Amino acid sequence: MKLSPVRTVAVLAMLAAAAGGWGWYAVRNSGGEARYRLAKVERGPLQAVVVASGTLNAVTTVQVGSQISGQILEIFADFNTQVKKHQIIARIDPQSFELRVNQTRADVDAARSAVAVATSTLAAQKAEAGRVKVNLADAERDLNRKKLLVDKKFISPAELDKAKTLYDATREQLKSVEAQLEVNASQIRSAQAAVKQREALLRQAQVDLERTIIRAPVDGTVILRNVDAGQTVAASLQAPVLFTIARDLRDMQVEAAIDEADVGRLRVGQLVSFTVDAFPRRDFGGEIRQIRKSPVNVQNVISYTVVISAANPDQTLLPGMTANVRVVVDRRDNVLKVPNAVLRFRPSGAGESKPAAEAQAAPQAGGQAPARFRQRVYAELKPDESQKAKLEQIFDDVREQMVRLRDMPKDADRRKLGERLRVESRARVLAVLTEAQKPVYERLLAELGGARAAASGSGRVWVPGADGQPRQVDVRTGLTDGTSTEIAEGALKEGDPVIVGLGDAAATKRAGPAGPRMF
Repeated sequence: MKLSPVRTVAVLAMLAAAAGGWGWYAVRNSGGEARYRLAKVERGPLQAVVVASGTLNAVTTVQVGSQISGQILEIFADFNTQVKKHQIIARIDPQSFELRVNQTRADVDAARSAVAVATSTLAAQKAEAGRVKVNLADAERDLNRKKLLVDKKFISPAELDKAKTLYDATREQLKSVEAQLEVNASQIRSAQAAVKQREALLRQAQVDLERTIIRAPVDGTVILRNVDAGQTVAASLQAPVLFTIARDLRDMQVEAAIDEADVGRLRVGQLVSFTVDAFPRRDFGGEIRQIRKSPVNVQNVISYTVVISAANPDQTLLPGMTANVRVVVDRRDNVLKVPNAVLRFRPSGAGESKPAAEAQAAPQAGGQAPARFRQRVYAELKPDESQKAKLEQIFDDVREQMVRLRDMPKDADRRKLGERLRVESRARVLAVLTEAQKPVYERLLAELGGARAAASGSGRVWVPGADGQPRQVDVRTGLTDGTSTEIAEGALKEGDPVIVGLGDAAATKRAGPAGPRMF
């Protein structure tokens, strides 16, 4: 097929235009001006948050166990059953315990019978003792009478000897009967003690029989049932758990694991918001009730458990849910802020370090704040000489460790270790202070934290210059929420453009030459 002259001219014109565009593109990429992605300095609220995860639990959870062994006869409660205090929720087969009660009751009756027998024997012995006393008195009178007759020589001395022998024998018989009375009294006391022992065993057997009835110790909801009817439970060194009862599911708590670098910024009473995966679009609120001082070590990572209240009036939250916790530790309502990527951007050829004079001046300027803080501590706390010596040692240790932290190469590690150092130094100082001095020191720390947040560090921002080249602007940064950072000081105002990164053309140039994409 042959083309007409008009069509031929049109095709040549299109090819010429395409060639010109390709040439312009090549020239633009080889020697043209690099383009950048820009953002604007904004003004608005900013807040620093601590994010963690935890587990929802009822405030009071009671495990109901069994102190005796046996076979479960009946179950009266299941999962989600609402129970009242002292309500029967299960029964263990009571037959063996009833037999034991009957046996110990018979033992008590036998012991009481033994007491009655011993009491009767004692009464008989007392009667015998009375008879012997009568005989002794008669023998004594006969002996005295025969003494008179012997003196008058009416009877022979042999009769007197017989009377004396009878008197002595009767007196010894009385001693024997009195000793037997003591024996019988001791037997009665022993029998009475045996009765008390048997009664104690009877009460123990009755208690064991009563324990075959498992009752709810509190009002609440059964959230776990570990047994079924017919199952045998064995209580030896540890009571088996039959049920778990949550006391009140309308009042729950979150036990969140907070990293040691963040726990120093939390206080009891701070407001907390959290979400659960079951209701991703709903925010729940609470407050910090307790910061437990027991550390948890998981793979050399130290965390502390923070207990957060969680009101649950509609009982939508369930025990065991994972809560994503968010604690606002600081807030700014109207500040200048830029994206964090602005502070990370460095154009090609820009140095990473400041001039030597500026680098040397910064530590000196920052070193005045600790000295002023130390003076305020001494002026407002008024420590005695012993406390002052200990505080001096703590502050000197902190200063030496902070100097070593500034020499570390990695910023992330330096921040984390610095936060740990602040937490440890705070604990050491509080251990030295009295109860009256601690609130004052906490207030000073809060004021220092606010000042540090207002001027926490320095940074560099790059803005487009008049000649199209990036221009450096030194700023002092403040609060950050992980996405944006406050500009506390610097020659920037709201609406100014700042460089976030390289544009597509500049990024392509840095990566290497490539032809235009047609699709």
